[in-house]
Amino acid sequence: MRQFTAVVNPAAGAAAGAAALLALARHLREEGADLRTEYSRSLAHARELARAAGGEGRVVLAVGGDGIAGGVGGALSGTGAVLGLVPAGRGNDFARALGLPSAPAALARLLLHGESRPVDTIEVVSATHDRTVVLGSVYAGVDALANRHANRSRVLRGSASYYAGGLRAVTTWRPARYRVTVDGREHSHTGYTVVAANSGFYGSGRIIAPDARVDDGLLDIVMIDKAPRWMFFALMNELRTGAHVRRPQVRILRGSEIRIEAHREIPYGTDGEVDAVLPVSVRVLPGALNVLY
Repeated sequence: MRQFTAVVNPAAGAAAGAAALLALARHLREEGADLRTEYSRSLAHARELARAAGGEGRVVLAVGGDGIAGGVGGALSGTGAVLGLVPAGRGNDFARALGLPSAPAALARLLLHGESRPVDTIEVVSATHDRTVVLGSVYAGVDALANRHANRSRVLRGSASYYAGGLRAVTTWRPARYRVTVDGREHSHTGYTVVAANSGFYGSGRIIAPDARVDDGLLDIVMIDKAPRWMFFALMNELRTGAHVRRPQVRILRGSEIRIEAHREIPYGTDGEVDAVLPVSVRVLPGALNVLY
């Protein structure tokens, strides 16, 4: 029987995380599984807890949203340890990309009896040469600004917070001039954002890169060009289905190593966390993480 360590961040979505873990724990323990719970103080602490549990051969459960999933998954990348996700956050986009069941009983069956499969991860190197590894995407532009607004919202939750954050960000955004280098080839871009996507989803279920796959060894680079604000609002609605990729203002490239630079200070985010500005270098790590899905 598998042994599990659940890593929970009580400071972010505490009630939702506790409820999701409680519902799941009953099913795991009924089948005789060993489950420990570790409460982290920060993402850095969550990474430490994950590496320690993975080193003991335990399945590490990331309980929460994309931030904790990316932090824990990134810590386990390249170690051979196995990750399980317990979606309980604002976005849950990587769990959505994996097609994880939402019902606790079905998720427990998967965690208890499913086979782990390798997925790609993303190595991110900041302007100050800090290195992190994440799971879903790196995005630089108006969406990172919107994400920052959503994270700071004390009233709205889930998709509503992202939509409100997006409206606030777009109304003040000035198109930025980017230099995007994909596998050594340079591309000029003026517009709203550049996204390097491992997962097709971001921003609480929006389909930014419909053809992205978590196990193909490549990132989909989505660039949204300069356009009137009314068109960008229409494009935001099209992100629900992925129809935006048919617009001429959207360019998609594919590659394994990407560098994103801009002529002014532009924020970028990774898996729901926004705490840095361009430039940033991104590299896919093929099959680096074992995940139960």
